[in-house]
Amino acid sequence: MRAVTERGLEPVATPLLTIRFLSPAMPDRVQAILLTSGQAAAHLASRSPGLRDRPVLAVGDVTALRAREAGFSRVTSADGDAGRLASLAARTLYPADGIVLLACGQGQGLELAASLRRAGFGVVRRCVYRASGAARLDPAAIAALRDDRVGAILFFSGETADRFASLLPRGLAGRLSGVRALAISDATAARLRGFGWKSLEAAARPTAASLLSLLGPGPGPGPC
Repeated sequence: MRAVTERGLEPVATPLLTIRFLSPAMPDRVQAILLTSGQAAAHLASRSPGLRDRPVLAVGDVTALRAREAGFSRVTSADGDAGRLASLAARTLYPADGIVLLACGQGQGLELAASLRRAGFGVVRRCVYRASGAARLDPAAIAALRDDRVGAILFFSGETADRFASLLPRGLAGRLSGVRALAISDATAARLRGFGWKSLEAAARPTAASLLSLLGPGPGPGPC
């Protein structure tokens, strides 16, 4: 929201996922922690403070920032996606040094864990939160779409793209012809085809910074 405002644009937020935190048992000793989402950072730090001194490999810069804010001091960003995170782990960690903890959302991280195990790592995967779909779009977002005040919509994941599609009121579908759909990845963009957007664009890299760069410097209509 701050980054959008700094570009001279007016942000309108409509959260599409509701997060419920879980408290699984954690291993006593790990050589490092892998984070695929910033959602896991603060909860993991509060539930298992003894892990704060462990090296953290984060999928991207935003997740790395949230890990530092939660009290982890040795944080490295993969600056990308799960594939880059696996590559970072393979370059900087050694299977003989012990297991790695993969903290993720329910239903996530399975391919990453399998990739690490193929590389010889012992992996303990723990789901520390569950994401469920929101029941509706935020009223402010609906009003902005209805009044043709939306210039672009940012989609940070495939899940949020799917949820937006399911929650968009049928009468507002025609309002998307003047709206740019900006997706964090090609895979997310693929879920948004067929809506009659003004344009459908994917970030060059799967990071928040790359996605935000598609907005340009502004000013202009604000995204929701």
